[in-house]
Amino acid sequence: MKLHLGCGNKKIHGFINVDIREEVEPDLVDDILTLKSVEDSSADLIYACHVLEHFSFNEARDALFRWHKILKPDGILRLSVPDMDAVFAHYFYWKELVEIKGFLWGGQDHLYNYHKSGWDYEFLSELMSIVGFRSVERWDWENLAPHNFTDDYSQAYWPTKNCIYRSNEQPHIEGKLMSLNIQGSKDV
Repeated sequence: MKLHLGCGNKKIHGFINVDIREEVEPDLVDDILTLKSVEDSSADLIYACHVLEHFSFNEARDALFRWHKILKPDGILRLSVPDMDAVFAHYFYWKELVEIKGFLWGGQDHLYNYHKSGWDYEFLSELMSIVGFRSVERWDWENLAPHNFTDDYSQAYWPTKNCIYRSNEQPHIEGKLMSLNIQGSKDV
């Protein structure tokens, strides 16, 4: 079983798409913080893209504990969150707060779309390790299906990713990845 938590309008084929909002028509309506309708040790993969930041730090810790319990041994938790290193670097260089406000505070277009926490690699990887995840590392959306076929925030570049092709050269990619893509596995 593969779970896509906080799916919103972005559904991934082959996953059980979970969201608390009925109006986005998920496969399963549930609070992803508690996931009361999902059994322990039942998921092979949990994918949560740009949802952890919608919890306070304490809630995020609790969510990670719950998601760890839901995973089968050797199961993988794959996360994507706004990368505060990239967000702050963009601000300090460009001084354009309006362009990064969504990464900092969420879209604020419905009750659940507000950010309560922010993460960098060191902070999130340490918390994942404390919760019990092993082999915590970054993952690359371009080389990892089904993410390379899913247009979601794990691929968020700013400015927007542009490929510039020159004759007989590799494409030059402009833009900075603004998402921290990190994963860990559950012990056997």
